Amino acid sequence: MRVRKITDVIGLKAYTDSGEFFGEVEEANLQDNRVDGWRVKVGGGVVSLIGGARGVIIPHQFVKAISDVFIINKTALPTQELIEVDESVPSGDLI
Repeated sequence: MRVRKITDVIGLKAYTDSGEFFGEVEEANLQDNRVDGWRVKVGGGVVSLIGGARGVIIPHQFVKAISDVFIINKTALPTQELIEVDESVPSGDLI
């Protein structure tokens, strides 16, 4: 297993495990000196699923591989049904 620096991962293109372009890695979220999640700037066809969001936080457990590209498990992506439910919640009720 090759150890990578976080700075080497920032800027990598992110793809789903089914080969769809997802976006670009912008930042790592650390907790207790471990990577907890990754902030990914959304691009490609995924933008329509996310709505108005510019990026998402992908928990590290959904990352399948990091090499020349960043591979994300497709189950980490929000579904259209989930987004429709979330839009019905008034913004004042979100935590």
